[in-house]
Amino acid sequence: MARRLRPVGLDFVETAPVRLVFAREVAAAPDAVFRALAEDVPGWTAWFSAVTFARPIGEGAGREIRLRGGARFVETVLAAERSDVYAYRIDVTNVPGARAMLEEWRLTPAGTGTRVRWTFAADGTAPFRFVLDRARPGLGRAFRSAVTSLDRRLRR
Repeated sequence: MARRLRPVGLDFVETAPVRLVFAREVAAAPDAVFRALAEDVPGWTAWFSAVTFARPIGEGAGREIRLRGGARFVETVLAAERSDVYAYRIDVTNVPGARAMLEEWRLTPAGTGTRVRWTFAADGTAPFRFVLDRARPGLGRAFRSAVTSLDRRLRR
């Protein structure tokens, strides 16, 4: 059952009760990584194995995302600053116990490549927060795998 989450702003990335932060350096330039994140939303299915469906909505102001396992999200893009940051708030989801969620992809030049930092910020019921905290290692592996796959894709 889908439910509407509490709307949060970009500051939630710093204040959320649960913050999962992962980073990795890639060879691709920040602009190429940004284009893959923000401008080729359907392309996420090619490099982020957990994503089974992705499409922009509202002329790019939002996204509809489906994950392996059945999780669904309707999101609002809060920041799309070329070669710097891409962030979106989850507005509607079927994930039980979630109350607020935001994801931020921060891009920083690293030599000729990019340092990609993904922050997953969330609030929810105690069981939701517990499960999310226990999922940290798996989410970290998913992030590293996705960013490595994205880097390979961008170097072709």
